[in-house]
This record gives sequence, structure tokens and C-alpha cells, in this order.
Amino acid sequence: MDECLEKLARIVPSERILLLPHCLRHADSCRAKYDRHGLQCAGCNPDCSINKLRAVALRYGYRGVCVAPGGRLAVQYVQDTRPRAIVAVACGKELQEGEEGVRTLLEGDDAPLIVRVPLSKDGCVDTEVDDVKATEVIAIGCPVQEGKHGTAS
Repeated sequence: MDECLEKLARIVPSERILLLPHCLRHADSCRAKYDRHGLQCAGCNPDCSINKLRAVALRYGYRGVCVAPGGRLAVQYVQDTRPRAIVAVACGKELQEGEEGVRTLLEGDDAPLIVRVPLSKDGCVDTEVDDVKATEVIAIGCPVQEGKHGTAS
């Protein structure tokens, strides 16, 4: 396991957040609505990565999940929730910009650990991520929470 994942394993899930890009949604069938906190997943498609990964993070007790249409909203969510760790799924450009934004906002001891999970297919619409790999990263160091289901933050 690499050093970043080892550090993530030592941070309790309640001190973590998951950031997902809205471009993972199935644009032709998604029933989620946007509000000032991003895309609010409706859980309408069991094959949607947003639905699956969001459910995993909440089941493990993550502080919250933000499905952002862009880096600015994601950085605001980080500022509002002040996590110790962030699991961030996005394209390379958004991961880089988002990490720089978080580092600028929260420096020194306040800077959270950021674990990147890059998209396997980008392009701003109907993108893809390796759900198995992302789930493994989300679950690192988390106790199994049998039968527990959360709601979006």
C-alpha cells in the first residue's frame, strides 16, 4: 500500500469526505437536482457510479459526499466541512486544480490529506471511473457497517 493510502487508513471515516464530479452521472436519465451544495443524487440508477460510490461512503460513515459541477463548489464544501481526509474522484485537470485550491485555502496543520482517484474516461459528459478501485480506496481503514444506510449531506 502506498504512503497516501496508509495515511488514509489511519483517519476515521467520520473525518473524511468524498468528492465526486457531476460528469459521472448518466446525462440522459439522471433525475438528480442541483442546489447550492451540488448535485443531489436521487438514487435513480443502480449502475450509476455516483449512486454506488456515494452509498459506499455513507455506509462507511463518511462525514459527507459532494457531487460538484466544478472545483469552486468542491473547495467550498471542503471549507465548510473541514475534513481531515478527502477522497477525490475527477479528471486530472480538476484533481490538480482542486488540490491547489484546497492547499491555498487550508495550509499547514489544517490541510487535509487528499487521495486522488482519476477518471478512467473523461470528457465532461458521461465520464467513467473504475468503481471497484474507487470503492477500495473509499473503504480503506473503514470498519464494515452491516445494514447501515446514510443520506446525503
